[in-house]
Amino acid sequence: MENKLCCKIGPSILNSDLSQLYNESQRLLDSGADYLHLDVMDGAFVPNLTIGHPVVKCLRNKLPNTMFETHMMVQNPIQWISPMADASVDQYTFHIEPCNDVRLVCRKIREAGMKVGLAIKPGTSVLCVEEYIEEADMILVMTVEPGFGGQQFMTNMMPKIEWLREKYPTLDIEVDGGVGPNTIDMCAKVNVNPIKNFV
Repeated sequence: MENKLCCKIGPSILNSDLSQLYNESQRLLDSGADYLHLDVMDGAFVPNLTIGHPVVKCLRNKLPNTMFETHMMVQNPIQWISPMADASVDQYTFHIEPCNDVRLVCRKIREAGMKVGLAIKPGTSVLCVEEYIEEADMILVMTVEPGFGGQQFMTNMMPKIEWLREKYPTLDIEVDGGVGPNTIDMCAKVNVNPIKNFV
C-alpha cells in the first residue's frame, strides 16, 4: 500500500495577541500554515488557562474552511467533546494521562463527527499509547511539558517517534513544543508528518 503521509505545519496560536486572534490566525495561514493548532487548557491538568469553545466558535465563523485541531490539555476531556463539536472542530486531540477510559473518549469524539488525536506527555512511555493506536487518527508526542509556551525542545523524545514510525509506518505522528528553525530538521529525520508549534 502506498504511504500517502506528508509533512504539514500546524502553528499554535498560543502566543498570539488574543485581541487580534483572527488577524494573527489569518497571517499564519497566509504564511503557509496547513492548519491551526488551538491549545485549550483548563487550569487543572495544566496550571494555565487559555481559550475555550466560545472563542473557537467565533474563530470558526471567520475561518470556515480552515482545519482546526484542538489540543485539549484538560483533566476531563469527555466534558468538552460536545462543545468543541458545536464549534466545528475537525480534530480533537486529548491526553491519555488523566483518562480512566480512553476508548470511551475516542468513541464519543467519533460520534461527535471529529477525528481523534491521542497525546502523551514527555514523561509518559510511548508504550502506554500502543493499545489505542487503532482508535486514533493521530498520535501527538509532546516535546515540551504541556501548559506553557516558549520551552526548549526535548531532543530525547525523538526515540518515541522513531519507535512509532518503525512499528506503524502509515501512522500520523505529530510533535508539539519548541519546534522552530533549529529543531525542525530533527523532526523531519525521524519521519514526523504533521508538525505543530512551529514559530
